Amino acid sequence: MKPWLTRAAQEVIVPHRLIMIAVAIGIIIWAALAMRWHWIPRYADLAVQGIWRTLWLLALSCAIGFAMAVPLGLAQAAGPRALAIPARAFCTVIRGTPLLLQLWLIYFGLGSLFPQFPWIRESELWPYLRQAWPYALLALSLSFAGYEGEVMRGAFRSVPAGQLEAARAMGMGRFAIFRRIWFPQALQRALPTLGGETVLQLKATPLVATITVIDIYAVASRVRQDTFIIYEPLLLLALIYMIIAGLIALGFKLLEQRFNRGMIG
Repeated sequence: MKPWLTRAAQEVIVPHRLIMIAVAIGIIIWAALAMRWHWIPRYADLAVQGIWRTLWLLALSCAIGFAMAVPLGLAQAAGPRALAIPARAFCTVIRGTPLLLQLWLIYFGLGSLFPQFPWIRESELWPYLRQAWPYALLALSLSFAGYEGEVMRGAFRSVPAGQLEAARAMGMGRFAIFRRIWFPQALQRALPTLGGETVLQLKATPLVATITVIDIYAVASRVRQDTFIIYEPLLLLALIYMIIAGLIALGFKLLEQRFNRGMIG
């Protein structure tokens, strides 16, 4: 390899990778020329809305779920039994039942229960509660919290107890120990798994189409129903999910590198 080539370029210019890139380009060219794509302009606006809805459902559910996962993991790792047992039970139930079942129980359960109360129908929340997306967001958030709660439990327990004891001996308070020592190291250990769980959360978002939420998967289904074109919408849908998953993986990789440098520094 020539010295002026960067390390990234050296990693790309490898025979088997060049072959894979050439094959991928060939497939793209063949798909563009041989398959039917005339329907794209007609559904472009709806597809953009579906992608946007998928992205904000993913982002909000991961943020809410992680905010719940931290106390769930902490309760199991170091909390009293009064907190540890309910936290463990919640994670067990969430991880032991299908997300589709949870989604339907919330939507057809709470969704059908709320209209029976006049004070709810007359409240300012009713315009939101009558829609499907709040129930989808709730189900996705609880699911993410259940899985990440177990991840954070292991991450909290993996932090050496000697560091926490040393911090106590230096007179640091519980909150300071958690904020400056315990949580940062636990998060550092959990980041790789958190990235994988975020990608899995992305793959779970198509389930919201079963309760009438129009995400990008629902748009592809509508294209198939309207045009009877099957493979092209599915291939484009797979490409969109792959791009989003790749960006998530890249983002977490950069976050891990920056986090590790900060911990070392």
